[in-house]
Amino acid sequence: VSSRAIKRGLPQFGTLGSGNHYLELQVVDEVFDKEAATAMGLVKGNICVMIHCGSRGLGHQLCTDYLQTMEATMKRQGISVPDRQLCCVRASSPEGEQYLRGMAAAANYAFVNRTIIAHSVREAFGQVLGCNPREDLQMHMVYDVAHNIAKREEHIDPKDGQIKPALVHRKGATRAFPPGHAALPTVYRDVGQPVLIGGSMGTCSYVLAGTTKAM
Repeated sequence: VSSRAIKRGLPQFGTLGSGNHYLELQVVDEVFDKEAATAMGLVKGNICVMIHCGSRGLGHQLCTDYLQTMEATMKRQGISVPDRQLCCVRASSPEGEQYLRGMAAAANYAFVNRTIIAHSVREAFGQVLGCNPREDLQMHMVYDVAHNIAKREEHIDPKDGQIKPALVHRKGATRAFPPGHAALPTVYRDVGQPVLIGGSMGTCSYVLAGTTKAM
């Protein structure tokens, strides 16, 4: 992580940022899967807070830095892409390993950023309503997940049916592991991984659960 990225990120902790980032009060309007909803602590009529934000200026600068690094490295590695925004390097190369470490740092920043915002939301509810947000309002976190990240996983190779290691880079998407998957936390292992689909000012948001078809 460059000093420029750190400098941009430090003063932005606990902020949403611009673009499509938001913090929205929502109401659970309908429950389609009672078992999954119960596991997540969601009940019809509940008030929820959905937070969408990421690694702020630190992540943006990290991307800018590595675009330049990868463009130069691609030439040495003999890689060509139709658009510079798709630039890439071999994951096992020094540049690839360095990027993965930088990306992990940005993801950690994003998780901490959302945690700080969630804490501020609880404090605001407590001050306005004059009660304990955790004990009285049960303002627990349902799920927190990154939707721009690469994860080391194991998947079935459709060519030979063998399980093989893979580096899955999801852009604007998240994992949707099915019930029973080893990577799921115990509380959601019976119902599948929570999947958060944010809506807009005119459409609803959805909380889904991963299924075997998602794999």
